[in-house]
Amino acid sequence: MSKKKSEKNKEEEIKENINTTENEEKETENQDENPLEKELADTKEQLLRVTAEYANFRKRSEKEKNESFAFATAKAVGEILGVIDNLERALSNEHEDYEGLKKGVQMTYDGLMASLKKLGVTAYGESGDKFDPNYHNAVMHVEDDSLEANVITDVFQKGYKINDKVVRPAMVKTAN
Repeated sequence: MSKKKSEKNKEEEIKENINTTENEEKETENQDENPLEKELADTKEQLLRVTAEYANFRKRSEKEKNESFAFATAKAVGEILGVIDNLERALSNEHEDYEGLKKGVQMTYDGLMASLKKLGVTAYGESGDKFDPNYHNAVMHVEDDSLEANVITDVFQKGYKINDKVVRPAMVKTAN
């Protein structure tokens, strides 16, 4: 009997060793998978954070752009309101004083040009200037041997630009 017990004990020991070995292998596999799973989870979390940060950045940038546009528009309108006030006063004047009206219109024009200058707007396009297709729109052409080639002879409508950006090209008549 002792032989049978000892064989059973040996079999049980072998089974326990096998179970222990299998458990150890599973723990080792879990330990190997855990760092990878952990790294994957960290990467996913980091990606989600970056995505959320970018979405917030886009929203903030759009809001700042809209606020900047509104501020610039308000500034431009504020500069022109004085001119509107002067025109309203001139229209409400019941007197038929041509010279006074002409002087008022000239003052209003000067005020408007000063307002545009404050906003960075400059007028260009004078007779005698060299024609530049980037800044001028030639609507007529005349042959005149007394003038140089590509010279502006008449300006029908002045051009305006802000810094170097053309707001409206000058409408001109060129020679040769």
